This record gives sequence, structure tokens and C-alpha cells, in this order.
Amino acid sequence: MAFTFFFRDLHTIELTVKHLLPFISGRNKVKIWDAGCAMGPEPYTIAIVLAENMGRFAFRNIVFDATDIDESDTFGKIVTEGIYPEDELKRIPADIFSKYFAPAEKPEHFIIDETVRSRMQFRKHDLLSFQSIGEDYSLIVCKNVLLHFSPDQRIEVIKLFHQSLAPGGYFMSEQTQKLPDELAHLFTKVADDAQLYKKI
Repeated sequence: MAFTFFFRDLHTIELTVKHLLPFISGRNKVKIWDAGCAMGPEPYTIAIVLAENMGRFAFRNIVFDATDIDESDTFGKIVTEGIYPEDELKRIPADIFSKYFAPAEKPEHFIIDETVRSRMQFRKHDLLSFQSIGEDYSLIVCKNVLLHFSPDQRIEVIKLFHQSLAPGGYFMSEQTQKLPDELAHLFTKVADDAQLYKKI
């Protein structure tokens, strides 16, 4: 499990949403895949930023597939319930926190707003199976995962993402993971200061 937290790398997420919104405008169903979601802070952060920028009516067209190998067999319950301890939520801006989080029944825990939570579905998936979970994704996010793979594995996984994206869809990776030269013909880099790519 890679370490992550709510609203990590917000600059890249906001930049991605800025590029994504014109692409998904008017679509009845928008699929997003967060591969290597851990316990859910990253996909929920992206979902909240989208909700803030789309409005609640349009946001209902979003469907998140949050996947992880989940060897501990605990991520699914956490992501699905959307309940997190207060200590893990301290980096969230106060206005966003008050809007999207409410006290949970468990002391010192908070639950994410149902509008956002209902857009999230978790499933176990091993990227090294090189099998896709679906197709026609508008955005695929894979951060803090590829660095654990060999160069050859990385290439095969990114090929898998390319096949799973809709034409013109976006792929976002962590800042330290440059796109392998072997795959330069598959994507166009759309930001100088982020690892954000558009499917060719």
C-alpha cells in the first residue's frame, strides 16, 4: 500500500479537472479509474474537486472505479463506507470539510457526503495481471504505484491504460514517473508541470 492522504498533490488534481471538464461536458456517463486507490483518499479528493467544479446535477454522471490489489482485504470496506478518522482529514480546507464531511457514529470519525460516496465503487484488481477492468474511461489515475514495477512492467501497464481510455481520454501519474520513451506515440503531454497525458 502506498502512503497517501486527502488533498495530496492538489495542483495536479486541479489541473487534471480543468482539462477533463471540457472533454466530459454533455456526457451521460463519465467513467474514471483510480488504479491503486489504497484506502480511498485520492479518488475521493478527485471526486470532491469534480463536484465543486461540475455542480451536483452533472456530477451524478460520474462513476469511479477505485481498484487496488488490497492484500490486507480491508480497503474495500473503508472506500465503500467512506468513513475516516479525524486525524486523516486535517489537511482538507475547512470550507470543503464542512461541506462534504459529517460526524460518523464512530467517535472522532467522519463520513463523506452520500452524493460523493455513491459515485465510488471499489473492486480488487492486480495491475500485473495486465487485464483491464473496463473501457471508455475519460480519466485513469495511477500514482505511487508504477514506481514499484520494473521498467517492462510499467510499459505494459501503461499500454493497458491506453487501451482502456476513451479516445482523447486522460492519464495522470505521479510527478516522478515520466512516460517511457517507448510509449511516446500513444500520448500527448498536456502540462509542463504535471504528469498529465492525453490519449492519441
